[in-house]
Amino acid sequence: MKRELTITTEPLDEAKLVTQREMSHEMGAAVYFAGVVRATEDGKTISAIDYEAFKPMAERQFHLIFDQVEKRWPIEAIRLIHRLGIVKVNEPSLWVEVIAPHRGEAFAACQFVIDEMKKVVPIWKKCR
Repeated sequence: MKRELTITTEPLDEAKLVTQREMSHEMGAAVYFAGVVRATEDGKTISAIDYEAFKPMAERQFHLIFDQVEKRWPIEAIRLIHRLGIVKVNEPSLWVEVIAPHRGEAFAACQFVIDEMKKVVPIWKKCR
């Protein structure tokens, strides 16, 4: 399984990410998820979220999650980008792309990655 992990302070360009997709002719599903900062957090209005991470541990945890995905589903590739720093409302902070033979596997793997990330990856957010 091909893995691409980026933790960056640079803005995410969703259109560019889609055009950079790589997949073999045997694959039939490309699932994308963009996590976007919303204007409310815990019932309070915000203008942005400031993301921080312990990058070496975050990278390790992401790769452990990818290991689990590789064991559970026939995924060809995973690409995940997470922003750090200040991300304004309506801007994406997370991009997950899963390439698989069929949509069921791609959706399941994508959901698993996001759920596990929220549980174990040391990325913290401070609302602004």
